[in-house]
Amino acid sequence: MDKGDIPFLPVTELSRLIATKEVSPVEVTAAYLERIDNLDFKFNSYLTVCRTEALQAAQAAEQSIIQGNYLGPMHGIPIAVKDQLWTQGIRSTDGSRILGDFIPDEDATVIAKLKTAGAVLLGKTNLSEFAITGFSHRFSTPRNPWNLDMSAGGSSSGSGAATAAFLCATSLGEDTGGSIRRPAAWCGLVGLRPSWGRVSRYGLMSGVWSMDTIGPISRTVADAAITLGAIAGYDPKDPYSWQ
Repeated sequence: MDKGDIPFLPVTELSRLIATKEVSPVEVTAAYLERIDNLDFKFNSYLTVCRTEALQAAQAAEQSIIQGNYLGPMHGIPIAVKDQLWTQGIRSTDGSRILGDFIPDEDATVIAKLKTAGAVLLGKTNLSEFAITGFSHRFSTPRNPWNLDMSAGGSSSGSGAATAAFLCATSLGEDTGGSIRRPAAWCGLVGLRPSWGRVSRYGLMSGVWSMDTIGPISRTVADAAITLGAIAGYDPKDPYSWQ
């Protein structure tokens, strides 16, 4: 397979190829990183690209799979996450320059779950400041990959742009009043706002705690289901999550 074709495959196909060792997580991750390097200057979808961490995670996934320890459909899959979520050792800005140097000491629960599932964190995606509306970007303004003169929606605009531009296999957004659904609709994607409590919000830089939900922005329904499956479930750190 030409490595240039890898970023265009759905998670369902990538996971099959990884599980059968037809492609390696390192090859997949490197293909996405190369595409980010070559194209994201047009889209401004990422605030932070975790190149070193992503390649290390991909190498760990590769070794695990070689040893016969395949963890499931997210194992070795490169994912982008909205920069509203804590990531241990990686800056988490919530789209604001005020938090430009904030580096959490722990992961949000959804990030920890993704790591447990073997996913590869490519980076943190752009968003409007404090995840309010879709037009108050403080670092750069994400562009809609279908038309660079158009908005990618908001507030999970970077996740929408990155997913539509094939700069990640799937992504996470956060939705209080449409912030997953709007970018998905505007960028031609599948966006799912899970039922409240289906996904832990621990480690989310909250906008409205009684309405915030974390969910997938993906290119297919099946990919969204796989992504949701990796992050859903009860979390004692979020007493409002489902048991």
